[in-house]
Amino acid sequence: MRPGIAADAKTQALGASSELSRRTVLGAAAALIVSAALPTGSLAQESNAPLKFGRDAMPNGWRDDPRVFVAIDREGIVTVTCHRSEMGQGVRTSIAMTVAEELGAEWSKVRIAQAWGDETRFGNQDTDGSRSLRHFFMPLRRAGAAARIMLEQAAAKEWGVSASEVRAEDHMLRHAASGREAGWGEFAERAARLPLPDEKSLTLRPAAEFRYLGKDHTGLIDNHDITTGKATYGIDVRLDGLLYAVIARPPVFGGAVKSFDGAAAMKVPGVLKVFAIEPSPPPTEFNPLGGIAVVAKNTWAAIKGREALKIEWNDGPNGSYDSAAFRASLEDAARKPAKPVRADGDVDAALAGATKRVVGEYYIPHLAQAPMEPPAATARVANGTCEVWTCTQAPQATHDRLAKRLGLKPDQVRVNVTLLGGGFGRKSKPDYVVEAALCSQAMDGAPVKLTWTREDDIQHSYYHTVSVERIEAALDEKGMPTAWLHRSVAPTIGSIFVDGAKNELPFELGMGLVNLPFAIPNVRIENPEAAAHVRIGWFRSVSNIPHAFAIQSFVAELAHAASRDPKEYLLELIGPDRILDAVKLGDVWNYGEDPSVYRLDTARLKRAIDAAATGIGWGRKLEKGRGLGIAGHYSFVTYTAVAAEVEVTDGGIAVRQVDIAIDCGPQVNPERIRSQMEGAVVMGMGLALSAEISFKNGRAEQGNFDAYDLTRIDAAPRILNVHLLPATTFDRPLGGVGEPGVPPVAPAIANAVFAATGKRIRALPLNKEFSA
Repeated sequence: MRPGIAADAKTQALGASSELSRRTVLGAAAALIVSAALPTGSLAQESNAPLKFGRDAMPNGWRDDPRVFVAIDREGIVTVTCHRSEMGQGVRTSIAMTVAEELGAEWSKVRIAQAWGDETRFGNQDTDGSRSLRHFFMPLRRAGAAARIMLEQAAAKEWGVSASEVRAEDHMLRHAASGREAGWGEFAERAARLPLPDEKSLTLRPAAEFRYLGKDHTGLIDNHDITTGKATYGIDVRLDGLLYAVIARPPVFGGAVKSFDGAAAMKVPGVLKVFAIEPSPPPTEFNPLGGIAVVAKNTWAAIKGREALKIEWNDGPNGSYDSAAFRASLEDAARKPAKPVRADGDVDAALAGATKRVVGEYYIPHLAQAPMEPPAATARVANGTCEVWTCTQAPQATHDRLAKRLGLKPDQVRVNVTLLGGGFGRKSKPDYVVEAALCSQAMDGAPVKLTWTREDDIQHSYYHTVSVERIEAALDEKGMPTAWLHRSVAPTIGSIFVDGAKNELPFELGMGLVNLPFAIPNVRIENPEAAAHVRIGWFRSVSNIPHAFAIQSFVAELAHAASRDPKEYLLELIGPDRILDAVKLGDVWNYGEDPSVYRLDTARLKRAIDAAATGIGWGRKLEKGRGLGIAGHYSFVTYTAVAAEVEVTDGGIAVRQVDIAIDCGPQVNPERIRSQMEGAVVMGMGLALSAEISFKNGRAEQGNFDAYDLTRIDAAPRILNVHLLPATTFDRPLGGVGEPGVPPVAPAIANAVFAATGKRIRALPLNKEFSA
C-alpha cells in the first residue's frame, strides 16, 4: 500500500504547503493556471453575444499570470502548478515542459505541484475533450516568458544594466558584457515584486532554441514516485481517524429502496453504521444514485456488511430494459425517415437513379470506462466546511455539486486533486465524491473514504451510449457514391441533464457524423429519437466510436462492391485536397474551436492514411486466414489512421500488427503522444473484439473483468508502430491527443477480418461472431 496523506495535509500545490510557502519567493501566491458539463464554444451561442471559441469559451476562462503558476525558491528550484488532472496522459510533464522551455530552466531543477479545485483562481480545470495543451499551450508559454523577463529585469536593476542585456538560460542569469552571473534563487524575491510585463512585450523563444518542446527525451516528471509507489492516487488517501464506506446502489437506473433491514450488517465485525442515501430525481446529472451506505473501520468490513444487507428494491421505469429488445427498436428507428441534421443535394433522386445501392447497418453496444482505479473519494464534513481528496477530472464541478448538496457556501468547500488511475471520462462525474461527503456528514464529521468496487464501477457507470448506424449509398458506373444517407440512432448524453432528451446533441453529431469529409454531391444525415434507460456519459472519444466504426466499415464495403482496393478507394472518396468549413458541413460545434482557425484539411487526413498504410506494408501478400484493414478519422481537430493485420482462426481474431499515424499539429511532447497512441490501440482493440455491457431486466449483466473482457497483455499486437506526423513549425494551432487514436481502431480490425475471411461483421464486439 502506498504511503498515505497525513491528516492535516493539503494537495501539494503552491500555497497549500507551509514549507513551500516559507521558501517560495516568486509566485508565492500559488501557481499559474491557464484555462481550459456540456461542451461549450458552439456556433449556436446567443446571436447578440460575441462568439467565443477554445479557451475563451470555457467556463471561468484561462489565466497566464506567472505569479499564479510559477514559483522559484531561494535555491532556484522551479515549481510549476498543474491545473489539469493527471491520469496517465502526462499532462503534468507537458505543462512543466512548456513553462520550463520559456523560462530557460534546467529540467533537473523543475518540480510539479497539483492545483486544488478553484477555477476563480486557476481558470478552467476540466480535464476532458483532449484540450489541455490545445487550449493552454500559448498561455503557458506566456507565463514562462513573463517569469523569465521578470528575473532578467530584477538582475538588470541590481547590476545597473539594461534588461535587454541580461539573459535567463540554463537556470542562470547572465550579463555577457560584464561576465556577471547569478542563480535564479538570488533574484526570485525581487522579481516577484515587479509588475507583470505587458503581453505585447513578451518575446517567446523561437522553436530553433527549444530543448524540451517537440523533443523525444523527456520522461514523466513524477515517474519515479509513480513506479516506486510513492505517488498518491484517490484510493490511497489516509487521514487520522479515517473510516471506510461502500454503498448498495439500486441495480436498475431510476430505481429506489423500497425497504431494507440492516440488522445483519450491523453484526459484521467492524461495521459502525448503516443508513439510507436518498436517490436523485431525474435528470440525475452528476448526483448520487441513492441506496444504502455501510460505514466501517475498514473497507473489507464495509463490503461484508453490504453483503449482509436485506434490501427490497423498486426497479422504477427502467426495470424492463433489455439490450436485445432495445437493439431491435433502434434498428427499427434507423429504417425510417427522421430529423435531418445535414442535407446536401437530392439524395432521394440519386438513390432512385443509382446503378447500384449498398446498405450497411452497424451496432455498437454500451461500454464502461472501467479505469484501473475505480472511483474513490475521501471526505471530511465538519464545522461548517467540507474538504475532499479525490481522483477527479472535474475539480470545479466536484466543488459545486458538494456545495449544493451540503448547503455550503463556495468558500466552505475545498477539493484536493490526487493522481487518477485512469479516467476515460468516468471521473468527470463526481457522484462518488458527493457520496463520500454524505457519509462523512452521517458520521458527525469523521473523515470517510468511499470506495467503489469493480462491480460497482461496471454496474453503475455513466455508460458509453449504445448505437445503431444505418448507411445507404448510391453508386455510379465507376463504383463511386453519388448519394449517402446515414441514420444515427443513439441515446444522448443530454439525457442526464434534460429529462426525456432523445436526440443527439450538436457536439455528439459533430463527432465524425455531420462533418463527413467525403466528396459526395448528395448527402443526408438523419438522427432518429432514442430514449436513455441508463446513465449516459463521456467515454474516451465519445460518439466518434460508433460513427467511425460505421462509416469506415461501410467505405470498405463500398470498395468491395466496386472491386477496388480499400485504401485507394478511401483516398479517392475523400477527394481532392481541400479545406472544409465546419459550418457548411452542418457542424455547429467544431470541438468548441474557431472554424476560421480549425478547418478540416483533407490532405492531412489522407497523409495519415498513407502513413499507416506504408507502415504496415499495405498490399503485401499474406498467408491464408490473415488480412489487412485500414481506417482514417478526424476527431478533436486531429487526424489519425490505423492499419491492422489480423489472423482469424476458429478461436477468434488475433491482432498481429497495428500501425497508427497521427497528425495533431505541433507536437509538444512526442514521447507522451506515442504512449497515448499505443494505449489507444490497446483500448480500441478491447472495444473492437470483446467489450460489451448488456442489460436484462434493467440490470447490467457484466460485473467484473471476467465478463467485461478488455485486452490483456498476451493479446496485444506483437508489432505496434506509431507514426508521428508533426507540423513543421509551432505557429499552427495544436490538436488533441488523448482521444483521437481510439476511433479508427475497430473499423480497421473489422476491415482486416473481412479481408482475411470474406465475412463482414457489422456489430461489436467482433469476437462474438466466433464464440461458442
